[in-house]
Amino acid sequence: MTKAAARPLRGVRVLDAATMIAAPLAATILGDYGAEVVKLEHPGRGDTARHFSTEKHEQGIFWKSLSRNKKSVALDLHTVEAQALLRRWLGTFDIFIENFRPGTLEKWNLDPNRLLEEHPQLIVLRTTAFGQSGPYRDRAGFGTLAEAMTGIAAVSGWEDRPPLLPPLALADTMAAMLGASAVLAAYIRMKQTGQGEIIDCAIYEAAMKLTELQLMAYDQTGHVPLRKGNELEFTSPRGAFLCSDGKYVALSGSSQTIAERFILAVGGEEMAKDPRFKTNADRIRNGDALNRAIEAWCKVRTQEEVLDTLIPMGCAIGPLETIPTVFDNPQIAHRESFLTVDDPVFGPMRMMRAIPEFLHSEPATIEPGPSELGGDTVVLLKRDLKLGDAEIAGLRERGIIPPEHARPPVEEPTFA
Repeated sequence: MTKAAARPLRGVRVLDAATMIAAPLAATILGDYGAEVVKLEHPGRGDTARHFSTEKHEQGIFWKSLSRNKKSVALDLHTVEAQALLRRWLGTFDIFIENFRPGTLEKWNLDPNRLLEEHPQLIVLRTTAFGQSGPYRDRAGFGTLAEAMTGIAAVSGWEDRPPLLPPLALADTMAAMLGASAVLAAYIRMKQTGQGEIIDCAIYEAAMKLTELQLMAYDQTGHVPLRKGNELEFTSPRGAFLCSDGKYVALSGSSQTIAERFILAVGGEEMAKDPRFKTNADRIRNGDALNRAIEAWCKVRTQEEVLDTLIPMGCAIGPLETIPTVFDNPQIAHRESFLTVDDPVFGPMRMMRAIPEFLHSEPATIEPGPSELGGDTVVLLKRDLKLGDAEIAGLRERGIIPPEHARPPVEEPTFA
C-alpha cells in the first residue's frame, strides 16, 4: 500500500476575517481539507461565535469545532494602519473570507477589487445574508431570515400551526458548504490561469436550494405546498412512527418497490393488493389510511422489533435518534464520525471528524478552536511580515493588536 498523500489543501493559506457561522464555517471546511487557516478577530471583543449558544467555563462549546485548526490573530481594522498592514499581509494568503456588511471593506480601504489589483491571485469569499446587491443589500440579517425568506419555514411544520423555523443553523451551513465549493472552483481556475476571484455568496440563495423542488412545482403548476409535518406531499409513505417502547422510527417509501415492501410487511397480501395503495399517486390520495396502518403496526412493537423485521426486507427505515443516542448509533460509532480531542480548558470533548473522508490522504488532525483571543498574533506577524519587537510593541501601544493577557477564569457551564 502506498504512503498516504498529504491533505488536499496542504500549503494553501486562508485568512478568515468573518464572524458567526456561515463564512467562518466555510474556512473551517477548507481547514479540514488541509489548508492553514488564520482567524482574524477584533482585539476587544473577538468573534461573537466565541460565546454563541451553550457555554462552559465562559467559553462557547461550538466555537471549539467552528474554529478548530485555526490560529487566532487580533487586529483592529478600524484603523488606517491596520488596514495597510492587512493589505500587505494578504500577499501571503491564497484565500480571504469575510462577511462584513456590504460597503464595509470599501470604507476600510480594503475594496476587494483593489485587493485583487495588489494581489492578482487572491480569492475573496464575501458572505452576507442577502448578497452584495439588491434592495435588501444593506439590511442586517442572519440565517433565520434566509430560512423565512425562501419558503423553508412556510413548508415546515403542520398546517394547523404557525410556520416552523428550523432550530438549526440550516441556511448558514448551506452557505458555508456552497461558499467553500465556490472557493475551490476559483482556486482551480487560479492555478490554471493565475486569475483571482471575488465570490458573492448570499445566504438566502444557498438556503433557497433547499426549496427549489417546491418553487419549481409552483412555477409550473401554481400548487402551493401544504405543511404536512413529517409527511411529504409527493411521496407516501414517509414519516416518523412511535413504537411500543416510546422510541421512534423514521421511514421513507419514495420508490415503488420499497413502498410495496412496507405495505406487504404491515398489511400482508391483502393490503398489498389494495387498489388504494397501488401507485404513489394512490398512496398520496390515501395517505391517512396508510399512515394509520403503519402507526398501528409499529405501536405494538418495540423499535428493535420494527427494525429487525423491516430492514431485512429491504425497507428504507432507521431509528429516529435523540441527541443523546446519536453518539451510540452503531453506524456513527463504526465510522468514528465523532472523535475525542483534548481541549486545554474543557478537557476531552467529542466533535465531528473532518468529512467527507479522503481515503488516499493522511487523516485530518483536529485541534480545538483557540481559547485565547489573538494568541497567535505576534508569532504570525513576525513570521509573515518580518515585524520586529519594536514594531510589535508600537502596534500594542496604539491598540491595533491586543496586549498580552491571561486566560479567562474557569467557571461553571451556562446555557444561552
